[in-house]
Amino acid sequence: MIAKALKGRVGAVVDLRAYAAGTAPSGDWIGGRAVPAFTDAAATVAALAPRGEGRVDGLSADEFVLVLGGGLEIDSGGGRLSLRAGMSGVLPVGSSFTWRAAEGTLLVIASCPAAQPGTSETPVTIDQAAPLSPSNPPLAELLVGPTPSCRNHSDYWSASREFVCGTWDSTPYHRRQMPYRHIELMHLLEGSVTFADAGGCVTFSAGDVCLAIRGDGCAWISETHVKKVYATQRPA
Repeated sequence: MIAKALKGRVGAVVDLRAYAAGTAPSGDWIGGRAVPAFTDAAATVAALAPRGEGRVDGLSADEFVLVLGGGLEIDSGGGRLSLRAGMSGVLPVGSSFTWRAAEGTLLVIASCPAAQPGTSETPVTIDQAAPLSPSNPPLAELLVGPTPSCRNHSDYWSASREFVCGTWDSTPYHRRQMPYRHIELMHLLEGSVTFADAGGCVTFSAGDVCLAIRGDGCAWISETHVKKVYATQRPA
């Protein structure tokens, strides 16, 4: 489902499917990316519509790759990463690999510069079915109503611990608007969530992909169980 604006515009959240639509095809993994949806010194989020095949020698950043459409194969010294639409993975900094893209492939990539690999030196698939462990809920002073039950599984941590990718779920909750020091790319797997600020609100549902960016932030309102794949960059 494509995100539907309920009213106004939420400045802290970007609909990444809408952003990526119309990205020009390219055979260049690095240079062929669209104008970023977000970029600063610590993170860049951009779309890529790869065509054919190519090679990358030594990535300069950790990269989270989400396949919006088509399919992608990555071959490296650590084996093959095969991603179809709706799947995602991480390419650690320093990775050298060949890639092959099916016709119509469209990606969103979150790229975070790093000096060395984190918890893996080879490409990692995000395991959407991984067992989840209890994790911290939002701060009590930000909650309106009951404290939710949250769970998490992390597939990759950067060496700095600032960039993390994995899967998370939660029971319903309402969190007040708060400033964001982080960015977070979210692919919703189950449920729906509404983000709201003074300018309006927007709702994303299962299958949607969005990006929360650094700045004034927004409120989170969920009335059903939510599960998501995430890639977050948060300064130490």
